[in-house]
Amino acid sequence: MMIMRTAEIARKTAETDITLKLNIDGKGQSNIDTGVPFLDHMLTLFARHGRFDLDLKCVGDLEIDAHHTTEDIGIALGEAFSQAWGDKKGVFRYGSMILPMDETLILTAIDLSGRAYLGYGLKIPTQRVGNFDTELVEEFFLGFVRNANITLHIKQLDGKNSHHIIEGAFKSFARALKYAVAIDEQYKDEIPSTKGVL
Repeated sequence: MMIMRTAEIARKTAETDITLKLNIDGKGQSNIDTGVPFLDHMLTLFARHGRFDLDLKCVGDLEIDAHHTTEDIGIALGEAFSQAWGDKKGVFRYGSMILPMDETLILTAIDLSGRAYLGYGLKIPTQRVGNFDTELVEEFFLGFVRNANITLHIKQLDGKNSHHIIEGAFKSFARALKYAVAIDEQYKDEIPSTKGVL
């Protein structure tokens, strides 16, 4: 019998109100409403490329800007993944992807290590894509990493179009994460660490 690796998060602060449902063994179906169209787009393709089922609703203080919304969604999503994979028994643990998107090339490597670290190497040339502040990309990944307790490296190997760089990063992240969280059937009853815990 397969254990359902799912999570539900309800996170409310003075700045955001987030509800989230996640199935990490899904089909890539999503229903995303953050109030930030570009972020909706990134999270939709994240779910699709990772084959994660994701329902996410956020009401944030967008009258100020999208900072709290983006950061808090990263936090809630990191919490959800941590909840969904449980003790990480049987996971591959490591995942990586080099993803091309036109002129852009993004490398992502992940370790479900239990230790939070972000190696962020995106050089986004513009301050905005549409109405989205591009420095918030790093805030999203920081929120995710700190609450999922993973090691994540995202490096831009090439690229000059801001939209392509960010989209390539989210797609590369999704695909690397999909591989890391996948169950290794040969070792499905083992924790992939000599310490016996991750």
